[in-house]
Amino acid sequence: MTHRGRCECGAVAFEVIKLRETVTFCHCSQCRRISGHYWAATRADVADVTFTAKDGLAWYQSSEDARRGFCKTCGSSLFFQPVGANHLGIAAGCLDLPTAMTAAKHIFTADAGDYYTIPDDAPHIPD
Repeated sequence: MTHRGRCECGAVAFEVIKLRETVTFCHCSQCRRISGHYWAATRADVADVTFTAKDGLAWYQSSEDARRGFCKTCGSSLFFQPVGANHLGIAAGCLDLPTAMTAAKHIFTADAGDYYTIPDDAPHIPD
């Protein structure tokens, strides 16, 4: 199945095959700041992602270990990529429905915001 995704304004759009069928929820402070809540992402190999629009794509080196892709026009947070990795974390919310994905796990739960309760829909990993 080919999945399609895009930013809010359409300046970044892509198609992906062999998309992981699960979503990981990251509660670390960096993910919460970059997304406005916790980060929900799936994953695909870079070779399985084809950009159909990328004029808006920009990358931000968010740490020594990773970079994040976003739309420089509308600000949508779209991707996470560990340095040297051949895969991308892809924001689940930017994918067209239906995705047929399911919750896999919640990570860095010890860093979760104090304004929400983590649902019990998947395992919780504190760090």
